[in-house]
Amino acid sequence: MGNLASTYSDLGEHQKAKELNLTVLEKRKQVLGDNHPDTLLTMGNLARTYSDLGEHQKAKELNLTVLEKRKQVLGDNHPDTLHTMGNLANTYSNLGEHQKAKELNLTVLEKQEQVLGDNHPDTLRTMGNLAWTYSCLGEHQKAKELNLTVLEKQEQVLGDNHPDTLRIIGQSGLDILMPGRASKGQRTRPTVLEKQEQVLGDNHPDTLLTMGNLAWTYSCLGEHQKAKELNLTVLEKRKQVLGDNHPDTLRTMGNLARTYSDLGEHQKAKELKATVLEKQNQFPLPTHSPSPLRKLGRWLKKKDCLSSEPAPGETTATMKHALQDNTCPH
Repeated sequence: MGNLASTYSDLGEHQKAKELNLTVLEKRKQVLGDNHPDTLLTMGNLARTYSDLGEHQKAKELNLTVLEKRKQVLGDNHPDTLHTMGNLANTYSNLGEHQKAKELNLTVLEKQEQVLGDNHPDTLRTMGNLAWTYSCLGEHQKAKELNLTVLEKQEQVLGDNHPDTLRIIGQSGLDILMPGRASKGQRTRPTVLEKQEQVLGDNHPDTLLTMGNLAWTYSCLGEHQKAKELNLTVLEKRKQVLGDNHPDTLRTMGNLARTYSDLGEHQKAKELKATVLEKQNQFPLPTHSPSPLRKLGRWLKKKDCLSSEPAPGETTATMKHALQDNTCPH
C-alpha cells in the first residue's frame, strides 16, 4: 500500500496518495509502533504529499516530528535523517522562510558529502535545492554556479533524461531576468518539456512546471499569444491534477491574467484577477515573509491593476519575479 501511495505521488495523483498514506500510517502505528522505521517512512511520505497539495504548514509540522524521531532512532548523520532534514528545508522554502531553508540545506549538504559522497543522487538533489534557495534570496550568481555544477554531475551520474536532471536543466535556465537569459530559456525549455512529457507524462507536476516556465519565458520575450495559449493549457491541467485552490493553480491564473493585460484583453484580466483575489481571501497564505504568490496578491490588489488599463511599471523585473511560475523544488 505504501508503494502504491508513492506511485500515486510520482504520477501527480496527490489526493489519492494522501488518503492512502493516511491509511498506511494508521495501520503501521498500530502494528509496528510510532518509532518504527517503516512508520517514519510513511510519515515522511505523507509530509511530502502535504507539500505537493500545498498544505505546507502540515508538511512542516510532520517533517519536524519525523526529524526528531529519526534523530533518536537512527542518529543525526543517517541518510534517512539527512533526507528528512532536506525535506524540512524545502518546506521552509515553500513557506517563504528562505533563510532557514538556506542554513538547513547547507548543513544537510555538508553531512551528505561526508556520509554519501559528492556525487550521490541525494547530495546532488540537496545542491539543486540549495541553488533554488539562493535564487529565492536573490543570490542569483551563486544559484547559477551551483546549478551548473549540479547539472554536470547529474548528467554523468543519472543521465540526460532522468527527472532530476530535467528539473535542474529547467531551473538553471530560469533566472532569465539577468541580461541575455530570456533567449536561453526559450531554447532550453521546449527540449526539457519534450523529454518530461516522454518520461513523466503530460500531467506530471514537473511537466506542468516547465510548461508554466516556458509560458513565462514567452511573456518576457513579448510573445504573449504563445504565453496565453500555454498558460490556458497549464491552468486546465493544474485544475484537474491539483484542484482549483492550490497555490500553483492560483499562480497560473495570475500569470494568465498578466498575459491578458499584455494582449490588451483588460476585461478578461480584470475578471481573472478578481477570481484569484477571492480565492486568496478564502484560503489565506501564512503571514510570514513574502512568497511569490503573496507578491502576486499585492499586485492584484493595486487599484490600477483592476482598472481597464495596466498600471505603469507592471513589467518591472520585481513583478515578473512574482509572476514567475516556479516554486522551490521538492
